[in-house]
Amino acid sequence: MDIEPLLSRAAELIRTARHLVVLTGAGVSTPSGIPDFRSARSGLWEKANPFIVASLQAFRVRPQMFFDWIRPLVRVFLDAVPNPAHLALAHLEQMGWLKAIITQNIDALHQKAGSSNVIEVHGHVREATCTRCYDVVPTETMVPQFIERREMPRCAKCGGILKPNVILYGEELPYQEINDARHQAGTCDVMLVAGSSLSIAPVADLPFIARANGARVIVINQEPTPIDSQASLVIRADVAVVLPRIVSLLIARTGCRTIRGN
Repeated sequence: MDIEPLLSRAAELIRTARHLVVLTGAGVSTPSGIPDFRSARSGLWEKANPFIVASLQAFRVRPQMFFDWIRPLVRVFLDAVPNPAHLALAHLEQMGWLKAIITQNIDALHQKAGSSNVIEVHGHVREATCTRCYDVVPTETMVPQFIERREMPRCAKCGGILKPNVILYGEELPYQEINDARHQAGTCDVMLVAGSSLSIAPVADLPFIARANGARVIVINQEPTPIDSQASLVIRADVAVVLPRIVSLLIARTGCRTIRGN
């Protein structure tokens, strides 16, 4: 299928946008080697069900099981680098079109790529919080203890267990972040959904909020999503290939390589 007309249409929708917001999911980070936790293809399902070992209840009752499961993934997160999709979105922000990224990903690759206004609705792996005294520490301080000595990470102040600042299944989403995400969805005139299956509420509701407020929705995802029938444009392709091409088309049409005036 020739997707060039679709890419051209996407570039035009972005070019005419007053307030572009992007919602990203696992499909943006899988090209960087980050596994998709909800995909059977990732291999994570073969050894343990993430819905069980990565739930808040499981962490409270059997924290060792959680840390044994996530230990191999921590090094993947630490070593991952932004791929062309992350870099293209950072470029869109630098050019002045992109106002905010709402991400379900916890790997901070958007920030590593250069994006500044990133709303992390599922938390992040940069810090951990003590479950006893609530002291917050950088996760990089946990690496020798957790990765090299294979010990459960504990607080240096009180000895309590350190929980990474990621949202586990059954845990409330961060209040400020989800409110910011809803605000962005309600005020944007174009929302680009990239690499998300939109299968987990309440994040899955955001494109519908945008659409209800008159925004046009662009979907770039390998698989169908619930918003497809209401989207202005649906592109079934790899985001790491499509997003840089859309940015290139935008540059060609506008000559803009740096920050666009508001």
